[in-house]
Amino acid sequence: MDDAWFELNRAWWDERVATHVRSDFYGVDRFLEGWSPLRDYEVAEAGDVEGLDLVHLQCHFGMDTLAWARLGARVVGVDLSAPAVDAARALAARAGIEAEFVIANVYDTPTTLRGRAFDRVYTGIGALCWLPDIDRWAAVVAELLRPGGRLHLVEFHPFAHWCLSETDLQVKYSYFHDGPWTWDDDPDAASSYADLDATFEHTDTVEWNHGIGAIVTALAGTGLRIESLVERPTLFMQRWPFQVEHGHQDWRNPPDRPQIPLSFSLIASKPEQP
Repeated sequence: MDDAWFELNRAWWDERVATHVRSDFYGVDRFLEGWSPLRDYEVAEAGDVEGLDLVHLQCHFGMDTLAWARLGARVVGVDLSAPAVDAARALAARAGIEAEFVIANVYDTPTTLRGRAFDRVYTGIGALCWLPDIDRWAAVVAELLRPGGRLHLVEFHPFAHWCLSETDLQVKYSYFHDGPWTWDDDPDAASSYADLDATFEHTDTVEWNHGIGAIVTALAGTGLRIESLVERPTLFMQRWPFQVEHGHQDWRNPPDRPQIPLSFSLIASKPEQP
């Protein structure tokens, strides 16, 4: 696979790590005081993770990973960005939390981790759009899970994230867009969702839209069993100017606007061996 997309996206993330770590958006100080970035529904969906081996794919600087560790999981965070992994290790040390963080392309994770298997594979909002091949991602998930293990996926809803206008609820783009989205002329790309006033040198990215059907089919094709798929009218960031915040990183359309799916979560399990 041509890795030009990987290097382009890695440069984008590398440059933003320091800004994200110190941003109010992520709230590192709150985290160090005991606050959890995990949403209540994520914790409820996961159930008891005490003593379980959990790998977090595309973990950024590891705050969600460490939140799972606080709940009792033995965690490994994986990210493409060396600065992000360095920041994750530093945050773990500051918080006094035992965790392992490794640098890897998602597709190389089974090799990087030398065939280790896990009870949980977790991946959070804003991850899948950075991957070109959803079938290969699903195969990685299946390979990382031990029999009886579960994938816990929380993501943007692809309809709201990709199809609707930047300013209103009008459909602007095709849900079935074929091929990558290459953002090289977006003025917002010079900043960051975590700090709109920050500016950066690396502004080009390559992203892909994976529809709900494609995600489910890819996972099912590996033999994983889909246990639940829940769509929600909430999002971790403000998608449109008219949205209102109901809690930290819990943005919704106001009552006078249509309630549409903004995010979703999916649980899939690997069958026990006969």
